[in-house]
Amino acid sequence: MKIFESYISVDRISKTYNAGTGKVHALNGISFDIHQGEFIAIMGPSGSGKSTLVSVLGGISHPTKGKIIVDGIDVYDLPAERLADFRREYLGFVFQSFQLVTYLTVCENVLLPLTVTRYSNAEQKELATSILEKVGLAAKTNRLPDELSGGEQQRVAIARALVNQPPIILADEPTGNLDSATSEEIMHLLVKLNDEGQTIIIVTHNHDNLKYVNRCIKLVDGQVHQQTEYECHSLLSKPNRKLTSETY
Repeated sequence: MKIFESYISVDRISKTYNAGTGKVHALNGISFDIHQGEFIAIMGPSGSGKSTLVSVLGGISHPTKGKIIVDGIDVYDLPAERLADFRREYLGFVFQSFQLVTYLTVCENVLLPLTVTRYSNAEQKELATSILEKVGLAAKTNRLPDELSGGEQQRVAIARALVNQPPIILADEPTGNLDSATSEEIMHLLVKLNDEGQTIIIVTHNHDNLKYVNRCIKLVDGQVHQQTEYECHSLLSKPNRKLTSETY
């Protein structure tokens, strides 16, 4: 079993939206830790707060109350400019709909996050090429997105998330638009990245994906309802074994 160190602290996070004459409490005092090198799944029914939690973890939506601490950084205590730097340096985002620019090549899509960095053009190209090799797309760098399969497009999205070499990947339904075989390929890739040290957090509705993760955090009505830990098999040849289940 992997040995983890505490890395992300979610401390009594609440998020309230104004809705007409009332308020919607999307998150209600959520607290948990995510450890460096963990592969976490966030699950829950529609309206449970999953998407809100991801936006808060991603430095996109300020919580109404509470703190997010990442690598000792109080994320929402940062000024706006530094918060943008934090997102770029610490986080890679993967979306269900891929969000690729259709008129850019695979390589150009992967290069997009590097446009605001200090890397030279040659260094940027080298980074993109290296990441595309890692995700198995070295032979398709000059293709356009619509010339790729759904699984290949998601691999491009993952490569784009990785190119800045962030320590954390946030993936919102990364297999939601894929068939079962392609979903398995993408999960295998994520586990490979996790085995190399990447901290990965995915939102998923697919219970089959749980066999790849270390822990599942289940939300209900904006609160942590259950956390289940697993013993993850890095070679993917065996399903993982449930170790503990705690209900709050």
